[in-house]
Amino acid sequence: MDETLAAWPDGIKKTRQRTVVLHVLRQSPRPLSAMEISAQAEKLGQPLWLSTVYRALEIFVEREVVVRIVLSGDLAVYEPKRPHHSHYAVCLGCRKTLRLEHCPMELHMPLLPDPDFQVLGHNLEIYGYCKDCRGL
Repeated sequence: MDETLAAWPDGIKKTRQRTVVLHVLRQSPRPLSAMEISAQAEKLGQPLWLSTVYRALEIFVEREVVVRIVLSGDLAVYEPKRPHHSHYAVCLGCRKTLRLEHCPMELHMPLLPDPDFQVLGHNLEIYGYCKDCRGL
């Protein structure tokens, strides 16, 4: 967790619990739910109450250190904010998430009917079933 402590975000009080949450997120190759963060913390020998994880995540989201991604209307997952945003394909069966390498919307931005329209952001949600859930 040394790298998490070294790169601690400005303006956020450093606590053991917040350090663990941020460490778990930074080590994960994919976005995690609060429950998954809590389970990973337990595996590290740093058990956290789920309510504590949610409070830490709210602070990180408010301070734009972490990004909240809402999947299929109810499940939220979290990942560290990166210089370039990401989009995911989500399996409706097992909730596995696959990161898209490139933003497909970048190809469509020049096609907007109003060339003076300033885009500030967008969301793209792709849902389906992975090969395991399809039984392939």
